[in-house]
Amino acid sequence: MELQGRVIAETEERSGTSARGEWKVKGYVIETHEQYPKKMLFEVFGSDRLARFNVQVGQEVLVSFDIDAHEYNGRWYNSIRAFDVRQVDPAQYGAAPIPQAAPFAAAPQAAPVDNAPFPPAPAPAAEGESTDDLPF
Repeated sequence: MELQGRVIAETEERSGTSARGEWKVKGYVIETHEQYPKKMLFEVFGSDRLARFNVQVGQEVLVSFDIDAHEYNGRWYNSIRAFDVRQVDPAQYGAAPIPQAAPFAAAPQAAPVDNAPFPPAPAPAAEGESTDDLPF
C-alpha cells in the first residue's frame, strides 16, 4: 500500500538486541492533503533503512508500507512498517497547501416562490382514459 503526505512528527528511536543481533526502529507521523486530512504513524525498521530514507519532519513523502497485526497476551496490535519512503516534490503531485475558504457571504436571493402548498391538480381525464401514467 502507499500513502502520500507531509511528515508532521517523529517518535524516539528505539533499539535493542534480539537473537539475530541489534535492531533499531523509529516512527514517523504523516498527514494527508485530503479535504479531511488523515494521520498515520508508520515505523522504519533497521539502521540501514533509517539512514537510506533519512526522513525529516516537514518533508513531503510517498510511503510504501505493509500492515500486519499480532497478538500479545490476548490483545491484538497493528503494525505499519515502511519498506520504501521517497521524497516527493509537492508541486509535482498537487500537494500544495490547501487554499483557505472564502469568508461567508450573504446568501443569494432566491427567486420568488408561489405560495401554494401543493402542486396544481392534474386536468380531469376524458371518459374511458386513466390519469395514471404508471406502466403497471
